[in-house]
Amino acid sequence: MFRRRSTNADLADPDQATADDSYAEQAPQVRPSRTAPKGVPTPKRSEAQGNRRQPYQAPADRKAATKMSKQRSQQDRVRRTQALQRGEEWALPAKDRGPVRTLARDVVDARRGFGEYYMIMVVVLLALLFLPGSSTKIIADLIVLALVVLIIAEGWLVGQRVKRLAAERFPGKSTRGVTMYTLMRGISMRRMRVPKPRVSRGDKI
Repeated sequence: MFRRRSTNADLADPDQATADDSYAEQAPQVRPSRTAPKGVPTPKRSEAQGNRRQPYQAPADRKAATKMSKQRSQQDRVRRTQALQRGEEWALPAKDRGPVRTLARDVVDARRGFGEYYMIMVVVLLALLFLPGSSTKIIADLIVLALVVLIIAEGWLVGQRVKRLAAERFPGKSTRGVTMYTLMRGISMRRMRVPKPRVSRGDKI
């Protein structure tokens, strides 16, 4: 009365199963590894290993590692010093960064200021102080006082000019400390200024 339901295996065609088994045996096996492109020979194992990026390994010798570290540090210092001389932004200290400070350097470097001869005058005044006679010392003191007043006045005037130009070209940028910055650069000899001047005397800024 009750008949057992036939399974899929029973309903399958024996001839069809045999054909499937034969096809599975004849079908090529797919290799999981990646093969070389068509027309390109497969690289040798030694070549493949040589093309791999090898991680940096420190020398086993401690003295060699220390020497290599010193060489890298020296190269970095030389590169940073050269960039500082050129005035590259990334190498500049915080006090020299920004477009306002760059403008201040250009304004100072484009003019022949009285303050850049300050060091020469100081040497002359020191020589006068060693000369005998009280009148010579009084004259030297007066010259020093006049020189200081003149340099401060010049630095203030140049600083005001930089502030006016900065307000026109870089509105919203802070000009705090720019007067002192121009004063300190103005009393340095041109060849000793860092960063090096990038404008010539008389250039219009």
